[in-house]
Amino acid sequence: MVSASDRATNSGNDPEAAAGKGSEPTGKGSGPTGKGSGPTPARTSVWLDGQTPSRGRRTESPAGLDRNRITQASVRLLDAEGLAKFSMRRLAAELDVTAMSLYWYVDTKDDLLELALDSVYAEIAPPREDADWRDRLRELARSYRELLVRHIWISPLAGTFLNIGPNSVLFSSAVMDVIRATGLPLERQTGALAAVFQFVYGFGTVEGHFKARCDATGLTQDAYHRHAMGTIRAQPHLRAIVESSDDLMAARGGDTVEEMRERDFVFALDLLIAGIEAKYDRTGPATTAAHRGQQPQQPQ
Repeated sequence: MVSASDRATNSGNDPEAAAGKGSEPTGKGSGPTGKGSGPTPARTSVWLDGQTPSRGRRTESPAGLDRNRITQASVRLLDAEGLAKFSMRRLAAELDVTAMSLYWYVDTKDDLLELALDSVYAEIAPPREDADWRDRLRELARSYRELLVRHIWISPLAGTFLNIGPNSVLFSSAVMDVIRATGLPLERQTGALAAVFQFVYGFGTVEGHFKARCDATGLTQDAYHRHAMGTIRAQPHLRAIVESSDDLMAARGGDTVEEMRERDFVFALDLLIAGIEAKYDRTGPATTAAHRGQQPQQPQ
């Protein structure tokens, strides 16, 4: 997840991408491409280009496509084959249309990736409004973790685009509402947000890639873990490192990889929540209020 301040200062685009290098050719409706026209200005976001992606295009293409259908197909293809293999030509083949047909609705492949990224954020349900902030934070953290595992391709894209589509903004707003409800002073709230959701981002990303690797080998996570640990223990120079942590792994608890991972996630999240509570107990809203000459307010 990228916070509002992160969006304002870092789009995550590399210099070559910003210059248009490495992108697939654009179709109709894109910027000037003729000789002498100069480079096409980089687009900040499909949501900020001042137009709908289908501006200047026919209401309906000969293929009978629409942007939602293309976006949904993009998500399915990204789930099935991953980000590295995704291309306009591959998507066109999936939809049984020509690649140029897609350009009636988007200008670039990046537009499609940005649309696909925002569409999956709709899978995150809003937390219960009447719940305590701790429970709401746990709900959002768990939903975000599950999203990262379910769609492993969103991890790199979340740091590449601004994440200002409607579904992403709803998620960000729900997170900010919870962080405000902690009662932390304003200057501490972005740090609390980063602590929780950067942790979830990292945890979910690693978990998703491990699951994908297991799926690729045809092994269950438990079978893959046993095979990997057996291979490591067979190496004399690595065996001592593993054996030194046997007591730690035994104390971890859980009969399966997923159970062990779940225990780690729950405890780590509880630690972060306890840290937020401790910081509030130590400083409360009085730090900011006193600095402004105001009476401190109690958290709701």
